[in-house]
Amino acid sequence: MTVTEWDPPPSNDIGPQNDIELRLGADLVHLPVIRSMAASIATRADYDLDAIADLRLAVDEACSTLITMAAPGSIMLCRFTTTGDELRFSGTAVSAQATAPSTGTFGWRVLTTLTDTADTWITPNDQGHLLHIELCKRRQAVDA
Repeated sequence: MTVTEWDPPPSNDIGPQNDIELRLGADLVHLPVIRSMAASIATRADYDLDAIADLRLAVDEACSTLITMAAPGSIMLCRFTTTGDELRFSGTAVSAQATAPSTGTFGWRVLTTLTDTADTWITPNDQGHLLHIELCKRRQAVDA
């Protein structure tokens, strides 16, 4: 089995306390790891239980989309960033397809319902195309 590699974006913008990156094979067997990471980061960032569940589901759907559109044997790069009251997830994988996922599907509707923002796009690279999905969830202010 060959792995489709690409040079991930420079990581010099990763903060020592607020950014976590995972680099995994684009395979559905890795979804539990990514879901667990999303829940752990949201818990650490003091999100409520409903928001944690929303993030787990949204990250699962985003990664499922990345994996199903990824070129066989490719790597998926997932980055979680927390800043203030915001948790941002970005996922990237090499895709043989030149189009981003449809934003009219049920899966995309799930993403936009569970998060504050969701975006997807394609950029060219020397092995095909890089598929990007980015999600953002803001922590709700708690009334005292």
